[in-house]
Amino acid sequence: MKNRNPLRVFQLINNKNKRTMKLAIYQVDAFAENVFTGNPAAVIPLKNWLLDEILQNIAMENNLSETAYFIPAESGFHIRWFTPATEVNLCGHATLASAHVLFQHLNYQGKEILFQSKSGVLKVKRENEQIVLDFPTSEVNKTESPAKIEKAFGIKPQKCFKGREDLMFVFEKQVDIQNLKPDFNFLKTLEMRGIIATASSKEYDFVSRFFAPREGIDEDPVTGSAHTMLIPFWAERLRKKEMVAKQISKRGGVLHCKYLGERVEIGGKAVTYLVGEINI
Repeated sequence: MKNRNPLRVFQLINNKNKRTMKLAIYQVDAFAENVFTGNPAAVIPLKNWLLDEILQNIAMENNLSETAYFIPAESGFHIRWFTPATEVNLCGHATLASAHVLFQHLNYQGKEILFQSKSGVLKVKRENEQIVLDFPTSEVNKTESPAKIEKAFGIKPQKCFKGREDLMFVFEKQVDIQNLKPDFNFLKTLEMRGIIATASSKEYDFVSRFFAPREGIDEDPVTGSAHTMLIPFWAERLRKKEMVAKQISKRGGVLHCKYLGERVEIGGKAVTYLVGEINI
């Protein structure tokens, strides 16, 4: 009989004694009317917070632009969002996906959900077939374009603006946005959460794309939080408080936007792609 490595025997016994934690997981396409469009987010309801390291590892394993977690609170829920690389302060599509899970799968009976977050209280409501996010408006301050940005985009933006966490570049036409092939290594050097590219549109009020390589996401399919900056900008330029926008990523998504001054409303639909269970 072969001698067994004592350390290996200990590891086998220890692994058998470990308890596996099972967690429900939902994958939802947000700002989408059909699966395979919009922005996919993982949603994991919890009773209590797990260690941050575990939350981050699950998000890394999911490998989606965002994984949202929420726990019950005295008034509503506490919500947090993680990319595969880091925790973020605000995420629109994963909040919409979380509300969809509560309404559609967890039998939430209220008309409005209050999410406590790092960005304050976020209100979410059902309005006909849409889920509507009520988020704080971002500042929109004109600034100088970074050096070499024309080389990074292959085209020179008309203007540059700085928001709460993002830089926004305005281009002349929708086709300019569609044809962008960004240098992601260069965009990583810009000390902002993400980069918004936007232009007016004939079919929609405006279009956009969103890049966040510093956060582990080269291009995000549909970004609700970016519209906290886009909505006040286009509301002023178009002199409209209600607008329809499209994020023209490969998957694409439509957002129904309303400017309320210090707040914005961002509405869209959601579709469940997956309901399952993870073991950690």
